[in-house]
Amino acid sequence: MADVNLNAAPRPYAHPQASPGYGKRGVPGQRPRRKGDFAALPVREAYLAAFIDALPDGSAIDVKSLARTQPLYGQQAVASALRALSRAGHLRRFKENVGVDGRTRWVWRTFFSRTARDGAWWARLEAGGALPEEAAPEPEPEPESDAAPVAARSAAYDALASLGRADHRLVLSAAECAALEREAAVWLERGTDRAQFVRAMTAGLPPEVYSAGGFVRRRLRDKLPPEPPAVPEVTPRRVMVCTGCGKPGGPQTLPDGLCGECRRLPPEDVRDHVRGLRELCR
Repeated sequence: MADVNLNAAPRPYAHPQASPGYGKRGVPGQRPRRKGDFAALPVREAYLAAFIDALPDGSAIDVKSLARTQPLYGQQAVASALRALSRAGHLRRFKENVGVDGRTRWVWRTFFSRTARDGAWWARLEAGGALPEEAAPEPEPEPESDAAPVAARSAAYDALASLGRADHRLVLSAAECAALEREAAVWLERGTDRAQFVRAMTAGLPPEVYSAGGFVRRRLRDKLPPEPPAVPEVTPRRVMVCTGCGKPGGPQTLPDGLCGECRRLPPEDVRDHVRGLRELCR
């Protein structure tokens, strides 16, 4: 059987987003990702923790979504792994009241921490109190290289660079992308995602575009969307719920994020694990 690296989660390109306001939430004070972040966990939990960690905020990380978008584990094994990650201090589920003007609107969110946290830390998160910043890791020595360092590209730069793939008439040079980057960033700051940005730039093009950079600059200015309306700040009321069944509780009744009934469930499903490995090999 071919070797399977269970500690290297696949890149979650096709993972679904949760409904707006729901889904995964990162916690404050996180260190950058490092190799071996989840090395202390069992293989299954380390694999799924790395998979969840790679997902952006707002991703659907319910049992069904996670089981559907990674190849090794089914729903029962994923549910067991999430309970184990809760016990290990890596995640907690909450429901939050985000209603405004006296209205009640509950959303369900799962907070994930790359570093295992104790119950007192999660209790402070539930109460909305100040959380200690995580110490920054010592920088690792960079391998010697004669190549010049590559600057990180912004989302606005990438959106401009993608225009040429959407329509050959709007192929931009690196210099043009850099020159237009700030104006494109304003679009993204006002809530435009990349797909909407590309549609706005490429819709109704003339038969010939003689200067792609000048054309895009004109559209960036003429079609700039308005600033979104101001939304009053709301401090949501957060209630911890059981990772396994969603029963509401708190730090006292859910010391490891699990109610008594879910805490007594078996920690793993061996049959589901084996079935997942066989499907992957096929």
